[in-house]
Amino acid sequence: MAMTITEKILAAHAGKDHVRPGENVWCDVDVLMTHDVCGPPTIGIFEQQFGPQAKVFSREGVVIVPDHYIFTADPKAHRNVAILRDFARRQELAYYYDPDFIDTSAEGVPPPYADAARTSYRGVCHAALPQNGHTRPGELLLGTDSHTCTHGAFGEFATGIGNTEAGFVLGTGKLWLKVPASMKFVFHGQLPPYLMAKDLILHVIGQIGVDGATYAAMEFAGEAVFQLNVDERMTICNMAIEAGGKNGIIAPDAVTLDYVRSRTDKPFTVQTSDADAAYASVLEFDAASIEPTVARPHSPDNRSAARELSDVKLDRSYIGSCTGGKTTDFVAAARLLAGRHVRIETFIVPATTEVDMDLDRLSVGGKSLRTIFREAGCRIGPASCAACLGGPADTFGRANEPLAVVATTNRNFPGRMGHKNAGVYLASPLTAAASALTGHITDPREVMQDDQGVGRA
Repeated sequence: MAMTITEKILAAHAGKDHVRPGENVWCDVDVLMTHDVCGPPTIGIFEQQFGPQAKVFSREGVVIVPDHYIFTADPKAHRNVAILRDFARRQELAYYYDPDFIDTSAEGVPPPYADAARTSYRGVCHAALPQNGHTRPGELLLGTDSHTCTHGAFGEFATGIGNTEAGFVLGTGKLWLKVPASMKFVFHGQLPPYLMAKDLILHVIGQIGVDGATYAAMEFAGEAVFQLNVDERMTICNMAIEAGGKNGIIAPDAVTLDYVRSRTDKPFTVQTSDADAAYASVLEFDAASIEPTVARPHSPDNRSAARELSDVKLDRSYIGSCTGGKTTDFVAAARLLAGRHVRIETFIVPATTEVDMDLDRLSVGGKSLRTIFREAGCRIGPASCAACLGGPADTFGRANEPLAVVATTNRNFPGRMGHKNAGVYLASPLTAAASALTGHITDPREVMQDDQGVGRA
């Protein structure tokens, strides 16, 4: 029986020769991830149902990454970190990335970010997991965060689950899953230099709507997709949930395998879709015909071409998050900002500490990315989720008043970045950087210059 990559992975983890869409199966879980927002309630449910002395299904299969509300003086945020820290100690977890620069025993402002570089803190979970070798082709990864679908970029089944489900997985290492029908999105041709993965996925969401792929596996393919590096593939799969998808997935190729093998020596099994696998639908696109795309407030499917929004004045540009704060995103932004100065308040927020170090290690036109951003007048924050999820009032980049913001984040619902009346326009790093230079939504083609080489600073 022919199967898609998603069906093959679920069949393998259910111990079956084949599965079909709509079928419910018990699956063995390889990795369960949680963070400081959903981790404490997940732990509470686990201990309530399995007992305070119960042990998790696997010391190496549970990965805890505090990341959402880290750089804040908020005592409740610190309390959540304390709960995770205590649980990781008692369970002797192999992978707890502790922001141990936070003193959870007392209230107060955390020490300067420079201290964080000497800890095990890693930054945003969705970018930190692959960087630290936790994403592998053919595996089943669940996380207490809807954007866990990011990791489908590595050819694995990855999806977000609720705290109750995660509590059950902690105790059993299993979960009952319904096999999703698969939708295929094929991007043909070469990707123009003014487009990024964010433009592709916003284009798709704008076409099918935020409910267009409800509980479906969104499989991405085509020459343009396989030309993308790992960072960009993650961006596409990250936003599958914004179309209602159960998971996003890209078949692994040499790019995937080289990246994964450079980060882990654990074995894995590659799965790919059969040539005659059945799909609920197949949508095909000519990459060259897509324009720089923006999602207007207050929904990711409220699509417009950037050139159509030139009359939209902005107060802020925000380049960061798991979706738009990776190394590739900052290289793209730096190429536009080099030698120029922004006209509006512009925030640079690396997704992880590794990306933060890349701001110093990589250069454009002979200057480090960090130097380019500083000389352009940007504000650079610590690696974290920061304002993408609003956060406490002292969160870096949070909208504490009505603002018009162009952001590389993944959601623009009311209140998503703080103030309920802030209008968030989702865009690629190129569009966000171009708009920062003009003070209004700007098609990056208007300000792109000759390509400058990227090197080591």
